[in-house]
Amino acid sequence: QVQLVESGGGLVQAGDSLRLSCAASGRTFNSGAMGWFRQAPGKEREFVAGITWSGGSTDFGDAVKGRFTISRDNNKNTMYLQMNGLKPEDTAIYYCAASPSSYFNTRYLYRQGQYDYWGQGTQVTVSS
Repeated sequence: QVQLVESGGGLVQAGDSLRLSCAASGRTFNSGAMGWFRQAPGKEREFVAGITWSGGSTDFGDAVKGRFTISRDNNKNTMYLQMNGLKPEDTAIYYCAASPSSYFNTRYLYRQGQYDYWGQGTQVTVSS
């Protein structure tokens, strides 16, 4: 089993920055990918960003391209989401997801169904 714990959420003003962290425990990853998804009230969960285990491939949702970056520290089994230029529409619960599978198709980091493990989420609120 893999446990994922998100942290770093909070209440900020439009234009501010936040860095979310996702710490994984339970096993060591040496393949697969991790990702960030978010869900706003009344909306479906959407893809934010994803990164392969090696860090060699990343992808971003259209709404966050150019503002958010994703990275990971495999020594710490931790993934990060740096969010800059936050907007009120970024307000949501942000979820960390992971898959250690060597069958993970890295061309489709945005596909929720590929992820085996999910965190409990961290709230990000951006005021205008």
